[in-house]
Amino acid sequence: MRLIGMLDSPYVRRVAISLRTMELPFSHEPLSVFDRYEAFSAVNPVVKAPTFVTDDNIVLMDSTLIIEHLERLVAPGHRLAPTETAANARAQRVVGLALAACEKTVQIVYERGLRPPEKHHQPWIDRVKGQLEAAYRLLEHEIAGAQPWLFESRPLQADISSAVAWRFTQNVLPGLIREDLHPSLTAFSAHAEKTEAFTSFPPD
Repeated sequence: MRLIGMLDSPYVRRVAISLRTMELPFSHEPLSVFDRYEAFSAVNPVVKAPTFVTDDNIVLMDSTLIIEHLERLVAPGHRLAPTETAANARAQRVVGLALAACEKTVQIVYERGLRPPEKHHQPWIDRVKGQLEAAYRLLEHEIAGAQPWLFESRPLQADISSAVAWRFTQNVLPGLIREDLHPSLTAFSAHAEKTEAFTSFPPD
C-alpha cells in the first residue's frame, strides 16, 4: 500500500498516523501537489493529496474515505472508531470539528499566500477566521475531558485528527488561534506529538 503526499498537509499526516496506529504496512511517497505536479498526476490525474494506492492498485483519495477503507482491513481491536453508538457519534463530532478547523486554516493560508494583497477580501477572511475560532472553541470543550485520550487507553481517530489539526494551525498560522485560550488542546497536542506514531511522521 502506498500513501502519497506531503506531511505538511494535515490530511496526509492523519492518514499516515492512522496507518501506523493500526499497524498496517505501507510506503510513504512525499510528493508535492505543487512542486511535483507531473509526478503526482502520473499516480492520480486529479492530483489530490492524500492519494492512497491499495494492494490491488485501486487509487483512493480524500483522507476520510481512505481511513474508512483502512477500518475494513484491521481486526476490531485495531480500529480507530468507537463501536458503541453514542461514543461513535461523539467521536464523529470531534473529527468533524478537527477537519473543519483544517479546512478553515487552509482557506486562510490560500487567501493570504496565493492571492495578491490587493485582491484580499477582508470580510471573507474575517468570516473564515470566525469559523476557525468557533471550531477550536468547541474542540477545546471536547478535549477537556481527555484522560489522556478521549475514548480508550489508546488514541483513536478523534484523538489523532484533533492533535494533527491543532499542530497544523499553529504551524502555518502562528498566533492566530491563541494557545492560552485553548489549554486543553495545547496540552493534548503536546502529549500526542510525543507518541511514536506522531514522531514517525512529523509535519515539518
